[in-house]
Amino acid sequence: MSNLLIGLLGALVATNQPVAVSNLVLRSTGVSISVPDPNDPVEKELQKVMDEDDAAQAEVDRWIRENDEFAAKGAGTPPAQLKRRIQQRFEPVRKAYEDFLERHPNNTRARVAFASFLGDTKDEESAEEQLEKALAIDTNSPAIYNNLANIYGHIGPVAKAFEFYGKAIQLNPLEPVYYHNLGTTVYLFRNDAMEFYKINLPQVFAKTFELYSNAMRLDPDNFPLASDVAQTYYGVQPLRTDEALQAWTNALHIAHDEIEREGVYVHFARLKLLAGRFDEARAHLNSLTNEMYGELRNRLTRNLNEKEAAAKTNAAPSLPKAGDAPPK
Repeated sequence: MSNLLIGLLGALVATNQPVAVSNLVLRSTGVSISVPDPNDPVEKELQKVMDEDDAAQAEVDRWIRENDEFAAKGAGTPPAQLKRRIQQRFEPVRKAYEDFLERHPNNTRARVAFASFLGDTKDEESAEEQLEKALAIDTNSPAIYNNLANIYGHIGPVAKAFEFYGKAIQLNPLEPVYYHNLGTTVYLFRNDAMEFYKINLPQVFAKTFELYSNAMRLDPDNFPLASDVAQTYYGVQPLRTDEALQAWTNALHIAHDEIEREGVYVHFARLKLLAGRFDEARAHLNSLTNEMYGELRNRLTRNLNEKEAAAKTNAAPSLPKAGDAPPK
């Protein structure tokens, strides 16, 4: 058991737990964190708003899933009507955040939570506004920098996303999400990354893999992260087949269920198809049993059949034409 974990267990029995945990993390990592006191009346009030937020999000998610099921049977609610219903459900939550912040304008946790809610409801401009206000109050919060970088990665400027993810990592180098987010942004915006970091394309890929490696080191059992690492190889030319297969093998080892495992088999098949290893690709496709991969399996199988036939045609000797000289 690590010294930090042992210390955390001890801090949990301290008289003032929030202060004890904060001091321990600062001594052990050099990172300053703010741990809210759950007995603080303001914190209790904020937690109530956040609980209402969670409840509304869960209910809306359920509505969307149910409507998708009904729509598949030809009985779904029209999109405009469902949108109005969702807006009505979220309106009291938005008002609760606004009322709280009117009385506690310097509560950065509330602004970050409100920004998250606004982002989930597709109001990124308002989310950015809340995070900018939070940053003006607390310039040393890695979470604020990370969340702002998420927005800049969506609506620009991308250079600010690079800058703010880097600042989040500087403030908390032990958070894998920050490395993951920056790695993904560098990979997706390769031209911007070359300009911002003054590097070439091979160096962009090297930087991406370095960032992902740091994230995996800190969070080795994160399947979505491992999948992102492996997917990155599709953008590298020429394709590094063996390295890509190894990355997907690493993801397979930490897959949580059969759906995730079969998703890896799809990528095994795709990579081996690209590499001309047709028999192995077909074996992976034949191992897919979940119906959610049915259409993809059929499409890859058709592609496999076409490429395999073309390879055999190209490999076969051409037949002599009339008038050709006999072979010597």
